[in-house]
Amino acid sequence: MLEVILPEKSYEIVIERQSLNQVANWLERLWKDKKIAIISDENVFPLYGEKIKQQLKERYEVTTYVLPAGEKNKSLEMATKLYDFLASEQFTRSDGIIALGGGVVGDLAGFVASTYMRGIAFVQIPTSLLAQVDSSIGGKTAVNAPKAKNMIGTFAQPDGVLIDPETLNTLPENRIQEGIAEIIKCAAIKDESLWNDLTQFSGIEDLLAHSETVIEKALRVKKEVVEEDPFDQGNRLLLNFGHTIGHAIENTAGYGQISHGEAVAIGMVQISRTAEKRKEMPDGVTAQLIAMNQKYHLPVSYKPWNEQALFQAITHDKKARGKNLKIILLEKIGKGKIQSIPMKAIKNYLEEGE
Repeated sequence: MLEVILPEKSYEIVIERQSLNQVANWLERLWKDKKIAIISDENVFPLYGEKIKQQLKERYEVTTYVLPAGEKNKSLEMATKLYDFLASEQFTRSDGIIALGGGVVGDLAGFVASTYMRGIAFVQIPTSLLAQVDSSIGGKTAVNAPKAKNMIGTFAQPDGVLIDPETLNTLPENRIQEGIAEIIKCAAIKDESLWNDLTQFSGIEDLLAHSETVIEKALRVKKEVVEEDPFDQGNRLLLNFGHTIGHAIENTAGYGQISHGEAVAIGMVQISRTAEKRKEMPDGVTAQLIAMNQKYHLPVSYKPWNEQALFQAITHDKKARGKNLKIILLEKIGKGKIQSIPMKAIKNYLEEGE
């Protein structure tokens, strides 16, 4: 178990196999006498939603909202539907939301919880590897806008996070790969021992056999950075390695055309390759990133590559500060660094590779 300790709020992260069988006992330690809405999607709810609802209904009044699956539903339009649903169910500020699903559900449900009646309680039960190692902790909630991913959002910490690695058994390989991209990122910026683990595993199946350890190590990286910088003003920006270009790829391709993890994998390689060429990173780091991505069946390039469209997308990046942009590079594997550049200089990092 891990604990995120922040000035305004602390919460526990439980990582345990078969823990979905104990949701009621876990939740009872956090919440008393709440009306609860389980927010999930059409892929996840049939697997776990009814089982969790049956556990909870003896102790809580429980209702459910099942939304269509997919990144396109992480929108203000869907958030408005959820506000209307909560209002029709007479939810008040003393009630709570369970976000049951992957990153889209977690981001959307967290955003709705943090804004409905100026904020109600919520917990995260992430069921994808991406959500388990990244988006379920740290308190960032958001929906997408036409011009940029996660443009509309809040900082709101959950009351708790429950991770059952058994949920990974139901995921197709491409969804596992999404999460592995974020694990590679965590290792690259702050945990050389995790990088060594990833190097030693024979492949995806071997990684999954050690999923509890891998999830905990990746979350420890994020936890430490978030505790130091909960509002994304300083070192928390390290967690965005690969994301500046990655988010632009997602946006220009059209949300859902390329997965978040695939885009981050490409983004890490692209920024590193061009930075290495500019002598801003040591020789050989990009080759290590490429080899690691390819080992876990992640892409290292993307077609068609449109530098101007990518640049326009990056101008809406949340890491922009005035006319400057913070980019994340590597001093070496296991140690990231933040570099401020003029916004227009990002074009130097968008040069298409071979």
